[in-house]
Amino acid sequence: MRKIIALFSFVLCTIGCTEPAQDFTRYVDPYIGSGGHGHVFVGASVPFGAVQVGPSNFHKGWDWCSGYNYGDSVIIGFPQLHLSGTGIGDLGDILIMPYMGDVKLEKGKETERYSGYSSLYSHRNETVRPGYYAVKLDDYNIDVELTATQRVGYHKYTFPEGREARIIIDLQDGINDRSTDTYIELSDSHTIKGYRFSSGWAKRQQVYFAIQSSVPIEDFMVYEKTQSLSASKGQGEAVKGLISFATSPGQISLKVGISPVSPENALANIQAEIPNWDFDKKVHEAKEKWNKELSKVTIETKSEKDKRIFYTSMYHLMIHPSLFNDHNRDYRGADWQVHQNAAFNNYTIFSLWDTYRAAHPFFTITNPDKVNDFVNSMLAIFDQTGYLPIWHLNGYDTGTMVGMSSFQVIAEAYLKGYTGFDAEKAFHALKTTAMSDIRGLDCVRELKPIPSDVMTNRPVAMAMEIAIGDASIALMAKAMGKTEDYEYFWKRAQNYKLYYDQEVGFFRGVMADGSWNPVFDPIKSIRPWAADYAEGNAWQYLWLAPQDVKGLVELLGGEEAFLDRLNTFFTLETDDEDVLIDLTGIIGQYAHGNEPSHHIAYLYTYLGQQWETARLVRYIMEDFYHDQPDGLIGNEDCGQMSAWYLFSSIGFYPVFTATGQYVIGSPVFDRSTINLDNGKTFTVEAVNNSAKNIYIQQVELNGKPHPYTYINHEDIMAGGVLKITMGDTPNYDFGKDVAYRPL
Repeated sequence: MRKIIALFSFVLCTIGCTEPAQDFTRYVDPYIGSGGHGHVFVGASVPFGAVQVGPSNFHKGWDWCSGYNYGDSVIIGFPQLHLSGTGIGDLGDILIMPYMGDVKLEKGKETERYSGYSSLYSHRNETVRPGYYAVKLDDYNIDVELTATQRVGYHKYTFPEGREARIIIDLQDGINDRSTDTYIELSDSHTIKGYRFSSGWAKRQQVYFAIQSSVPIEDFMVYEKTQSLSASKGQGEAVKGLISFATSPGQISLKVGISPVSPENALANIQAEIPNWDFDKKVHEAKEKWNKELSKVTIETKSEKDKRIFYTSMYHLMIHPSLFNDHNRDYRGADWQVHQNAAFNNYTIFSLWDTYRAAHPFFTITNPDKVNDFVNSMLAIFDQTGYLPIWHLNGYDTGTMVGMSSFQVIAEAYLKGYTGFDAEKAFHALKTTAMSDIRGLDCVRELKPIPSDVMTNRPVAMAMEIAIGDASIALMAKAMGKTEDYEYFWKRAQNYKLYYDQEVGFFRGVMADGSWNPVFDPIKSIRPWAADYAEGNAWQYLWLAPQDVKGLVELLGGEEAFLDRLNTFFTLETDDEDVLIDLTGIIGQYAHGNEPSHHIAYLYTYLGQQWETARLVRYIMEDFYHDQPDGLIGNEDCGQMSAWYLFSSIGFYPVFTATGQYVIGSPVFDRSTINLDNGKTFTVEAVNNSAKNIYIQQVELNGKPHPYTYINHEDIMAGGVLKITMGDTPNYDFGKDVAYRPL
């Protein structure tokens, strides 16, 4: 009996002490967002891993930015790297494809069946869940299974009986890029090494790899496109390696390590992360890594659909940023030099214009172990280039989108109490970059507008985003006792006002001579009318001053005028056909599919109408987030679309991240509990919650009345209970008093 009790206690401890008691991965559906305009990655990865191994289709445009779209039916192969949710395609490096029959060195053409090594597949014979992907290649009757560790893609192929089984390693093919220099060699009977250099969205990329085979490789040929080079190694613009078996090998596994530094480091990554040949064990380990991350927030709701949306959102949030170093901490920096044994884990894929708004704030709550690494990675980029990153992709800054959104991320981390980086160094990097000449900052530092006839690409959007960053720097300076810097950067944070034309009532471009840009239409979102804005129109940019909502209210004529225009914004419909494809999820002029709109529904709370915020955010969550392949109204943007839902469904949202304030919206779940790394829990309990009871009646924090329509970051991190009583009619008094509104 004692043995039974001891065994039972051991099992309980094992479950409770080493892994979550629940399997949260069962609520994740990686297909959500893989159709429509979601652009999410479908395949196998671990949280924040360097590898995203999965299928790619023929690239057919915008909806194939991740390489895969749910509506497709042809697989060209299984690359080791993919982006998730971006609006531009890239990566797709080290494509591997098993097939049967004659030698085929090209993927072929989708319109000409059997012209290449690509294959039909069906979702009926496809499985995807966190850390695991499987599919049957219909043209060859080959079963493919994939899993991953941090730096290694693990492939398992089961070939049917027959002759001429082959595996091609195509270093030419990538997603929307071109190879510039490639190399591959068979270094021994079980090992292949090489590299792929390419140019695409990131103009310069370098990926090194090593492949270990579970069976001896006896027939290996290297080709430059279609020309045979040798039976052991080759270099060229687009070389390909071909493994051939005269008869079916049955089952074969490949461990594919990647490295930003060298093939030798890639091989060492394999040896460190997958020393044996136990595929199922690695599938289990990948699942448990995801389960650990997903368990950081537990929700209680009767809706299985909402659980799927929530936990899939958490899953999508943690695909990027991605690890960008080797197991020994070596990495290749933004200066293209190798940096050895770094004191931090280096990360890349920083979609900062998107993710500074909600994704990085969510990490400050749920992933404190990553925040310092993210900041140190950005500071390393500054050390190596002289500037903080804009949109960093595997060693190269693409410069995509507007502003300098790393300002917000770094300042927020400091202001929320993170100490795992050198604060003085961080402020130096912020100030030095902010005082530079790039991206119109030479005008900004002189408190002048960026002229539309000098910077012809999105100057108004650029300046307004920079102003948000400047306000973040100002608050960091104030917290550090740097009074002069605080006063200067807070003045810069008001620069957005330089673009407000009282006559038309919108922010618009300013010419070098001080006149307004004559090309202006507040509705149109494409050039030339929207050349001053980034993926939006003047209506959407009217509200982009979250750092100074009170100042914006005054600028627009006071609270009554502000509310009148905000109401118009959410109701003004047009039949304009000149609408940018990114502008999806429309409510009047609001476009939830693109990030500049993400905070706007929460602005009602700043004017004492929290009930309007509650109504709108509930509508957005219900109508724009679903549990089907087209379940994201716009592209995921490396976690930002999901982070908006995560915050809003729990019940609050960070409108201006540097303040550490979260504006209360309308919680979806009966109970949400954030399991903090410090051992405490913070719970949002929604009493009388239902699909109809969307309005907040009263709030208590830790048993005491909480008349405020916001909570602070320290409230969450201290642990406790936010009890929100819900009802089906607005409580117009909640948050009406100015003293209880967000600052």
